[in-house]
Amino acid sequence: MVLKLFKHYDAKSVEEAVSILGKYKEKAKIIAGGTDLLGALKNKIYPEYPEVLINIKTIPGLSYIKEEAGSLKIGALTSLTEVAESSLVRDKYSALAEAASRVASPQIRNMGTIGGNICQLIRCWYFRAPSIAEGPLKCLRKGGALCYAMAGDNRYHSIFGALEGCVSVNPSDIAPALVALNARIVTNKRTVDAEGFWAVKGPGSTVLDADEIVTEIQVPAPPAGTKSKFLKFALRKSIDFPIVNCASAVTSGGGVVKDARVCLNAVYPIPYRAKKAEDYLKGKSINESTAEEAGEKAVEGAIPLSKNKYKIQIAKTLVERTLLACV
Repeated sequence: MVLKLFKHYDAKSVEEAVSILGKYKEKAKIIAGGTDLLGALKNKIYPEYPEVLINIKTIPGLSYIKEEAGSLKIGALTSLTEVAESSLVRDKYSALAEAASRVASPQIRNMGTIGGNICQLIRCWYFRAPSIAEGPLKCLRKGGALCYAMAGDNRYHSIFGALEGCVSVNPSDIAPALVALNARIVTNKRTVDAEGFWAVKGPGSTVLDADEIVTEIQVPAPPAGTKSKFLKFALRKSIDFPIVNCASAVTSGGGVVKDARVCLNAVYPIPYRAKKAEDYLKGKSINESTAEEAGEKAVEGAIPLSKNKYKIQIAKTLVERTLLACV
C-alpha cells in the first residue's frame, strides 16, 4: 500500500477553516470526529485523494446544547452521545434524542458529531468501491456514466426512484428527525431548512458549497400538544446503518391531528417527506386504523427495484408505529 501525503490544519476559527477551504476547494476535506471521513480515505473512494485535511474540532464554541429565542440550538461539534443523553432534547425533542441514540455504537457516538452525521457520504457499495485509479468501478456519483445499482445488487437502495440518476439512499439517522421537527441548518454562509439541506451533488450528499461548513442546528420549540417519535429498522441494533428509519412529529388538539410531519429515510437519495400521509391525518384521530392507512399513503407511488420490494412493508410499518407513539 502506498501512503498518501496530505497537509493537516488545526483550524482555530470558522473563518480560518473557510479560508483554507476556499483556497483548496474540492481538494480539501473537513474532519471532526472522523468516523465517516477516515473510512472513506482508507478505502480510497474519492475520485481524487484530498491534499488537505482541516480539523475543526480545534475551533472553540461549536459544541453546545441550549434553548434560546424559542429554539433548541445545537453546535455542529456536539457529540451524538451528548444529544442522546440531553434531558432537554429527550423531554421536548424526543425524536431527535432517539435518533441520536440509535446511531452506530457507543464508541462512534462518543466520537461522531451531529454535524458530521448529517453530512456523511452515502453507503452504496458501488460508490464505496475504490475509485477508478485503484479499481474497476467509477459510478455516477464519482464522475462515471452509470448507476450500477440500477441493474445490480440493489437490496438496500431507493424505493422511490432515482434522483439525478442515482438510487443510493441517505444513511443518516439524525436527518429524518430534523425534517420531522422542522429544523434549520446554519452554515457560515446561510440558514437552510432541513428539508432542503440534502442533495445529490457529486460525491457529496448535501447542498454545501466547497467553502461552506455547518456551524449549528436549530429546532423550533414544538407547539403545545406535540409529540415526536423515531424508529429504525436495521439488521442489528448496534453498528448497522438503517434499512429504513422514520421520524414523525404530530401536533394534536381536541382529540384530532392539527399538524403532522412524517419523514422516512434510507428509502431515497435524500430524506423522504411523506406528505400524502401528513395530509391524510389532518383533522383525524390517530388510532390503529388511521395509522395503518397513513402508512399506506406514505408509500403510494413507490417504485421498488429488483431486489428491494420488501422495504415498502418496513416503511409502512415504521410510519404506523411512530404515529401511534405520538398519541
